[in-house]
Amino acid sequence: MNVHEIDEESMTYLEDHIPELAQAAFQQAYWQALSEGSKVLKAEAGFLVEVSPDGSKKVLKPLPPHTQVNAGEKRRIR
Repeated sequence: MNVHEIDEESMTYLEDHIPELAQAAFQQAYWQALSEGSKVLKAEAGFLVEVSPDGSKKVLKPLPPHTQVNAGEKRRIR
């Protein structure tokens, strides 16, 4: 097997854990940006909030309500 090839079992395992891996990557990027002195944006309690490295927060605007999407449903962006 080539070094870059992956077997079906490993591929299935990784695919099953994509949400967890993505969450960990976003969390790491969030903290890295703050540690480097940058501000970050996040959704909090229905608002877009700017978080500063010192921990202070500034509410920028309210966010629209969530759009419910069912698995397999196709949506068209206008």
